[in-house]
Amino acid sequence: MRIKPVGKIVIILLAFGIAIAGYRMWKGPDAFKSLAPGSTESQGGVNVSQITLPTINDSSGSGKVVSMPDSGSGGCTEKPEVRMLGYAWNAQMGLMFAVGGPQATMGSLMCENGVNMKWARQDDNGKLTDALVAFATELSQGNANPEKGAHFVAIMGDGSATFLKGLNDALKKLGPDYRAKVVGSIGYSRGEDKFMGPATWKLEPSASRGGLCAGVIRDGDWNIAQKWLGDNGLKTNPNEKTWDPDALNWVNADDYLDAAKKYITGYSEDRAVVKNGKKTGETKHVTVNACVTWTPGDVNVAQQKGGLVPIVSTKDYASQMPCVIIGIDKWMKGHREIVDGMLLATAEGGDAVKSSDSALNKAAEVSAKLYGEKDGSYWAKYYKGAEEQDKTGVPISLGGSMASNLSDSFVSFGMAEGGANLFGATYSLFGNLVVEQYPNLVPSIDKVEDIQDKSYYMDLKNKHVTTVAAQPTVKQGAAPGIQLSKKIWHIPFDTGKASFSGAAQHDLERLRQDLLVASNTEVELDGHTDNVGNPSANMNLSEARAFAVQNWLEKAFPLNFPKGRVKVVAKGQTEPLVPNTTAEGRAQNRRVEVIIQSVK
Repeated sequence: MRIKPVGKIVIILLAFGIAIAGYRMWKGPDAFKSLAPGSTESQGGVNVSQITLPTINDSSGSGKVVSMPDSGSGGCTEKPEVRMLGYAWNAQMGLMFAVGGPQATMGSLMCENGVNMKWARQDDNGKLTDALVAFATELSQGNANPEKGAHFVAIMGDGSATFLKGLNDALKKLGPDYRAKVVGSIGYSRGEDKFMGPATWKLEPSASRGGLCAGVIRDGDWNIAQKWLGDNGLKTNPNEKTWDPDALNWVNADDYLDAAKKYITGYSEDRAVVKNGKKTGETKHVTVNACVTWTPGDVNVAQQKGGLVPIVSTKDYASQMPCVIIGIDKWMKGHREIVDGMLLATAEGGDAVKSSDSALNKAAEVSAKLYGEKDGSYWAKYYKGAEEQDKTGVPISLGGSMASNLSDSFVSFGMAEGGANLFGATYSLFGNLVVEQYPNLVPSIDKVEDIQDKSYYMDLKNKHVTTVAAQPTVKQGAAPGIQLSKKIWHIPFDTGKASFSGAAQHDLERLRQDLLVASNTEVELDGHTDNVGNPSANMNLSEARAFAVQNWLEKAFPLNFPKGRVKVVAKGQTEPLVPNTTAEGRAQNRRVEVIIQSVK
């Protein structure tokens, strides 16, 4: 991506929210409601932990020709019904093709793989939770194939930690066998989920201080803004009742459309002013001037008012937001063939959509029918993503998603050689972010190994290797575009050397995970030293240390950090942060700065 004269900014690329599609808000569990007066966990702005996301490399479609499913219903009704609920979200396009209609249709991939799936839209995460609890409860009462609730739900993977925490706490009374687990990845948001704000914020992130952003708090799109704030060393204000001039402030929206509407209508309110965590006694009238939303919320902002640009989106944080499938462990273990068939059909549907516009258009028609809004051409257009002019004439990028085939799913789950568990990284990073900011509301999350089951994909990897059409392709050598963030890392090195000290491993791991989410980006490592010793030697040392970090990333996870993605710049002692007059100052100046840039 590149920046044009202001007024013509082309959006960037940069990554637990729980809702993404249709409305995707959490109306049930308290974790995604507005906090009650007096119950906020901070009076004002707090620092945001840096989130680093993995690089994700998408496979191309196999080009395999797949017959179109019949638009009728009842394709394999002789088989037990399998129900799934999910958002209205373009990342599910492969699933839409695989089902073929409200229920698996004649000639559909679901029926071909022995799964009589019935799919229905549900944007309310509280009701998604209720559906799984109802299903598990009936299962615990002896019904092998419950009629209540749903067998599966599909949600945003980066919001799944909070979702699963509330869900599994509710399921504990049924016993450990009834734990809900993530078993599949359908696709990814690739641009449609975004943080939208004034163009000046994109050029100078610190200009966002004192801003008022509308969105579903603790949701996936809120996560996007939180990562951007953390990467740029900025603060967020978790308190929805105060206004902090040194932080980005928040208005909780009912859903993603309401978030866009609050900006479009100029929603305002009076708030108590907070400085350094304490109320000043003043009151300020504040108006929403930013929002976090997704398609068609971003389309509404652009067409009905304009004036905002994508500050950052899931086009940049390309591995942040997978669409994942969750089911009840006990039922899935007892019906492995059905689970395997569902995952295989969904992956084959994703491959068809990636390979053929005809398949995409068919899937988009199914989406329009099942979502109950717009038409097929709308969903197909914004699945691919489009650049349009907003109401003020400014070019703006809208939409963007990706369906996953088996190869993509293996990469997402960390099952490809040399690759990290991308879902696991986003699950943990964004779950812990919520815990940090709202420790009373969400005191903890479950370990990823306790809620992710890779065994079904392992079945497919062992039995259907030939169905993996293409290994992930790596885009290398793209020219850097707009700087998205700049963060200082103090990675310990042995004195005077480019070798890591024993304490460096923790920092390197944090850096790796953070860079994993921001996968569709270029990374620049700037090495810095203090002024002790010879300037020329310090320049060489700073370069060697930056190269040490680069080599560690490339060797540890070559799939996520391919050659050419991470670049090194030596700064030596030329750009001190603080004077080198004290030991503490010199320690601050010995650093690696990580600059994340969009790619043109």
